[in-house]
Amino acid sequence: MATMEVNMHNRTLLKSLREGDLIEFPRGLYSHWAVYVGNQQVIHLAGDDNDGLDAQVNFTHLTSFSGECYSKATVRVDNFLDVAGRDKAKRNNCLDGEKRPLSPQEIVQKAWSRLNDVGYNVLIKNCEHFATSCRYGEASSDQVDFWVKTAAIGATAALAGGLIAAVMTRDNKSKKQSQWR
Repeated sequence: MATMEVNMHNRTLLKSLREGDLIEFPRGLYSHWAVYVGNQQVIHLAGDDNDGLDAQVNFTHLTSFSGECYSKATVRVDNFLDVAGRDKAKRNNCLDGEKRPLSPQEIVQKAWSRLNDVGYNVLIKNCEHFATSCRYGEASSDQVDFWVKTAAIGATAALAGGLIAAVMTRDNKSKKQSQWR
């Protein structure tokens, strides 16, 4: 999408945002998340090396799969347009139908209270977990759920394929052996 079009979209979105809204910044294979706190500012969990800003992700940060949280990300405040960069941001309060959001004041207060918190784990403490915990009082990540389910389906399919191949190989060996008898 043309940079000018994205910039116009993001400026229009910015005018419509309300304090406590969650903002999703699609980055390709993943989305970055933040809480809008007013005055064109967002609070978000952003990693080292500009991770989370302007689609510059350090993929080594995606390896924190154990229960350990690494000190490679900090909750910080940044300008909405700086975080959006070249990506088309969107308001995403989609869990409002499933979970009761806190009041806008509580959401913003919760986000500010976490400023400078350090720690990251792709499965249990990522930017989406941070944003949803501020809005709903509990952390969740639909994109982690999606990737975990996708990996489970892939592993199941690979296992099933391996079992089918093993049975077919065994059946073929049995047929060949019976031909020689």
